[in-house]
Amino acid sequence: MSHQIEVSKVIASTPEQVYALVSDLCRMGEWSPENTGGKWIKGATGPAVGAKFEGTNQLGKKKWKTLSTVTAADPGRAFAFDVTAAGMKVAGWGFSLEPAEGGTKVTHYWDDHRSPVIAKLTGMAIGVKDRSVHNKANMETTLEQLAAAV
Repeated sequence: MSHQIEVSKVIASTPEQVYALVSDLCRMGEWSPENTGGKWIKGATGPAVGAKFEGTNQLGKKKWKTLSTVTAADPGRAFAFDVTAAGMKVAGWGFSLEPAEGGTKVTHYWDDHRSPVIAKLTGMAIGVKDRSVHNKANMETTLEQLAAAV
């Protein structure tokens, strides 16, 4: 499947161990430059398709929350979710995992679901002119930090 932005890295760990990390909402802030964590809501207690969580984010002094719905929760293979904010579709995020020489090939991906007008407005509000370039750099950092954490 082709995604708007995707970055990959082989991480010296098993797919199951990597999945446990990328699906642990509370720990995501340890390796993401923008996401500061999250919590399961509406009765959800862990990753499962349809489970909802609130994500928290920060960029400089700006902070915001999002609502996400898990779209893939396959231990050792994939964790993905769709994000909404203020009732609008924002993005799809995910991690696909596959065994590789030296550990697990982790592909982190992002798909922008915003209309061009909303993308421009949110970019101005948050201070990110080009979300694709910004996210690609953040995703590369996320995988580097994730690799260091295992």
